[in-house]
Amino acid sequence: MTSTLRRVAGGAIAAVAVFALVLTVNGQSKVACDPDNGGIKLPDGFCALVVANGLGPARHMAVAQNGDLYVAFMSRGGRGQPETGGGVIGLRDANGDGKFEIQEQIGTGSTTGVAIRNGYLYLAHPTVIERFKLTPGQLKPSGAAEVVVSGLPDERQHEDKGITFDGRGSFYINVGAPSNACQQPDRRPGVKGVDPCPILEKHAGIWKFDENKLGQKQEDGTKFATGMRQFPAITWHDGAVYVVMNNRDQLDVFWPEKFAAKDNAERPAEPMYRAVQGSDFGWPYCFFDYGLKKNVLNPEYGGDGKEVGRCASFTPPVAAFPAHWAPVDVMFYTGNQFPKKYQGGAFIAFHGSWNRAPMPQDGYNVTFQPFSGEKPSGAFEVFASGFAGKEPLSNPNDAVARADGVAQAPDGSLYIGDSQKGKIWRVFYKK
Repeated sequence: MTSTLRRVAGGAIAAVAVFALVLTVNGQSKVACDPDNGGIKLPDGFCALVVANGLGPARHMAVAQNGDLYVAFMSRGGRGQPETGGGVIGLRDANGDGKFEIQEQIGTGSTTGVAIRNGYLYLAHPTVIERFKLTPGQLKPSGAAEVVVSGLPDERQHEDKGITFDGRGSFYINVGAPSNACQQPDRRPGVKGVDPCPILEKHAGIWKFDENKLGQKQEDGTKFATGMRQFPAITWHDGAVYVVMNNRDQLDVFWPEKFAAKDNAERPAEPMYRAVQGSDFGWPYCFFDYGLKKNVLNPEYGGDGKEVGRCASFTPPVAAFPAHWAPVDVMFYTGNQFPKKYQGGAFIAFHGSWNRAPMPQDGYNVTFQPFSGEKPSGAFEVFASGFAGKEPLSNPNDAVARADGVAQAPDGSLYIGDSQKGKIWRVFYKK
């Protein structure tokens, strides 16, 4: 890295002018990191550039080989209200300064998962998976969308979809559970969970589909794995699907005779699972306890916070993260721009949850989990922090930013997206 200072002109999207340090990559000055890393904190040796801002509620991202970035967006509006926004925005750096001056809207409707595969851009909506044919050199597809899967469950709790491909002709999506712990009615004090839980038939699992077949329904796919509450953080790695799950809420609210607010805020870990055909991870019967480091029986099924019971029969996680950090995206790093310790490991975007209340919020970071092959090789570490903008934080809506997406650029740098205002960072290691 050089010590040269220069004024960086704001583009059409990132319009704030700042002084920046010119980053030298492979002997050439290519981009300029922001002196404050765009407001986030990174490990020594790393720097960040804000490449876009003010885009809206950004979710997952996908990067084309030419460097174009495709960012998925949630829509605005709710039941009985018009839906606005959503779809994907395609971004292109036209002048080589590392920032995106060109943007194109692609598709509509609330979108979380986005992927590029075999010349197609895939969009994962709550009930539909669709794709657009990409033309080499063009940022925006010119043709209409093709529907790959439709008719997915339409319940409005945990409906957001991630998507990942195995490179063998199949793709996988999460179908979240429209429930906290399979109570009927849901989220009520002292109500037992339905046993067996009927939600597991069409929800709370990974579904596998043929990437080369159009017009599929859920029943045309295969239930690949089950027993997970909600997990848009989904990716293929080393012969399996890896997910990071949002665990159950409100232990103390619904079972105050058994659990205190501190138990709820600290005990139900956000587990990382390695899923193969037939895996069962135990939702809604169990939760993985962050302190005890084991599955314990949920109170809805007679648990007291210590009893294991049937939970001994379910597949345990390969890693676990603190309660209510709220994982949204995960990717395994395959580049070499970052130091060797990061190569082969997983980056996880945690956007934070409301459910630690009345205790302060936590999460709001990008965490790194080292791996060796299919297994973690050490303890996790917070890689990027400072998104929330203040501590303590009581309300998620007061956060300045919330990390919702991670994606690897062709040169091995890392994109991080934010769902509050639609800010996108690009993180480099300063070689």
